[in-house]
Amino acid sequence: MSSSTPHWDVIVIGGGHAGCEAAAAAARTGARTLLLTHKTETIGEMSCNPAIGGLGKGHLVREIDALDGLMGRMADAAGIQFRLLNRSKGPAVRGPRAQIDRKLYREAMQTALAAQKNLTIEAAAVEDLIVEDGVLVGVASGDGRAWPARHVVLTTGTFLNGVIHRGDERISAGRIGDAPAIGLATRLYDLKLKMGRLKTGTPARLDGSTIAWDRLEMQAGDANPEPFSFMTASVDREQVACGVTWTNAATHQIIAERLGESAVYGGKTTGRGPRYCPSIEDKVVRFADKTAHQIFLEPEGLDDDTVYPNGISTSVSEETQDLFLRTIAGLENVVVRRYGYAIEYDYVDPRELSPALEVKRLPGLYLAGQINGTTGYEEAGAQGLMAGLNAARAAKGLEPASFARDEAYIGVMIDDLVTRGVSEPYRMFTSRAEFRLLLRADNADQRLTARGMALGCVGPERAAAFTAKAIVLETARARAHELVLTPAEAERAGFHVKHDGQRRNVLQLLAYPDIGFDDLATHWPELAAWPAFAREQIEIDSGYAGYLDRQAADVAAFRRDEDLRLPADLDYTSVGGLSNEAREKLNAVRPQTLGQASRIEGVTPGALTALLAHVRRPRAA
Repeated sequence: MSSSTPHWDVIVIGGGHAGCEAAAAAARTGARTLLLTHKTETIGEMSCNPAIGGLGKGHLVREIDALDGLMGRMADAAGIQFRLLNRSKGPAVRGPRAQIDRKLYREAMQTALAAQKNLTIEAAAVEDLIVEDGVLVGVASGDGRAWPARHVVLTTGTFLNGVIHRGDERISAGRIGDAPAIGLATRLYDLKLKMGRLKTGTPARLDGSTIAWDRLEMQAGDANPEPFSFMTASVDREQVACGVTWTNAATHQIIAERLGESAVYGGKTTGRGPRYCPSIEDKVVRFADKTAHQIFLEPEGLDDDTVYPNGISTSVSEETQDLFLRTIAGLENVVVRRYGYAIEYDYVDPRELSPALEVKRLPGLYLAGQINGTTGYEEAGAQGLMAGLNAARAAKGLEPASFARDEAYIGVMIDDLVTRGVSEPYRMFTSRAEFRLLLRADNADQRLTARGMALGCVGPERAAAFTAKAIVLETARARAHELVLTPAEAERAGFHVKHDGQRRNVLQLLAYPDIGFDDLATHWPELAAWPAFAREQIEIDSGYAGYLDRQAADVAAFRRDEDLRLPADLDYTSVGGLSNEAREKLNAVRPQTLGQASRIEGVTPGALTALLAHVRRPRAA
């Protein structure tokens, strides 16, 4: 590299969801950041389904937003149908989701990145890392250009040795129409990283004008759309409806007769696909007793009549796709604009990473997104934000940032990845979080924004808005405790409570199923003036009060183990009482705390006792 070449604090490779969040986070933190991607016009591209959020995933989007990330605001800017999933259930498991206009999202993301201070964007196909004497010093493209940096974030998605499968077709590609990253995959193998192959798929894209919409059930969005971002006051855009249809026995028969065309069932791929998002071939085989599978026909844009048929990803031939699609109600005359396919790609075992998402064997190199064995835009974006933030902090000589399992779904996901690894593409669910009553989508800003401000990744506009909101919430919570009624006063006000002599405050009164917030506001008119977010938080605080107290005790027990740090240079061969299996797994992961050690598969309670005794034993002088 020429001495005149600008030196970057952080270089991000890849312009997908992980790369966009990584580049923005590093730049927000003050690092001089360069984003390198194959094509600048595809930055922010939604390669698969045109949707953001969902159960577990929506929590991640809110957390990204709370740390001043981009995804929530971009989804609000491009959303064309908003729904709060699990609305009838408790707040802990509700998941915001939105159908997205692909073009609007891509344009919004590109505009946001172009306006980001400290960020430069260039088009380049990076093919190698520059490593000198075991030290990362930059990256190089296939055409001979080089960029110096000691901190690099790789967000290659499905591009590492990517191969598309469709019937008998094999196409070397990172996604349809884009070349794969071969050189980078070779470099990672040369680092002796443990790697593997995974698979994902996508359905055909349909011409919406050839669908018989009048024959389908239609699913509308929420009457009052709930934004993703805490910075979005309201969503005023036109909302669209999705169509709902089903496969049938004829559909399944065609697929079953032609299973040999499938990438998996034809033995053409070794990569494992996402269990929770199976292809239509998987559904026909694994759920042979089911006579129908639901399909959501999702519009891809307000001025684009392309439709995404969610629920029938496939890798059979084009001919077979035409045949089975036309057996489905409403699709009898459908025209396919782009056929579905499966894509197989390399990933790095995430146990090769520290909790900062830094490669242990090559400090300064960070990985985020599908390269770590995950699936989904939201999982990628959350990792990207943390990798970019930590790369920027390392460039400044600061300690890495991380969130524990009781602080954020981001913390749950990263701990799962770096501690347990993956055997299939990892997807976030609320069930993965032990402390999900605390980790709700509605309180992501209360949990994380102050932390983000301290870490330097939250800008002044959000910091000011959060501070103002926090003051309102603090005042509301104080008043909710101060406003009380005796049983006799409650009775006179029309509230039926137990006559036990106890004075009850707003939170305690709201716990009664027949007493609502509006009822209390008739007695205390000042409550009616509270903003909607304050009212919502008080109602949630009331509903979860007893449960949160019990969960706080669980968190305290969790913290005792998490606070016991293990020496970074701990020699596990010197720990007595460990089986060879436990030694091997502990040495592979090198957990930072006793709590992390306890979550490694194969590490028994006996092994933890031996480890604890060894750590607490006085060291020889």
